[in-house]
Amino acid sequence: MIDIKAIQEALPHRYPFLLVDRVLEVREDEIVALKNVTINEPFFQGHFPNYPVMPGVLIMEALAQTAGVLELSKAGNQGKLVFYAGMDKVKFKKQVVPGDQLIMTAKFIKRRGTIAVVEAKAEVDAQLAASGVLTFAIGG
Repeated sequence: MIDIKAIQEALPHRYPFLLVDRVLEVREDEIVALKNVTINEPFFQGHFPNYPVMPGVLIMEALAQTAGVLELSKAGNQGKLVFYAGMDKVKFKKQVVPGDQLIMTAKFIKRRGTIAVVEAKAEVDAQLAASGVLTFAIGG
C-alpha cells in the first residue's frame, strides 16, 4: 500500500488538484487506488449547485494520476514527470457523487520509448463509473 505521503513524493499535484488518496495494490504494470469523494471538493460548488456530480474530466484526471503514481514510484523514475497526452474509448457509465469512494485501476498495456498506453477504469460500489485508454509521455 502507498500512503498519501508517498503519493505526494511521486506526483507534483497538490490540493485541490491531487485526486488520489491512497494506493491499495501495486503490481509490476497495474495499480489500484482510491479517491474519497467528499462534498468539500471545490468543484462541487459549481458542478452542479443543488445536484453535485464529479465532472467526468476529473474522473479521467484521477485515473491519469493513478497511472502516474505507478510509473513515478518505480526505481529510476523519481523526479520525472508523466504528461497526459491523450485519451480514447472513454465511457461514463455512472455518476460519481459526494460520499462515493472511487476505486481506480490502471494497467499499462503498451510501452514504446517514452510513450505508454494505459487501460483505466473507475468504479463505485463495484459498478463501472468510467473507463478509457490513456496515453502518456514520460519525461524529465
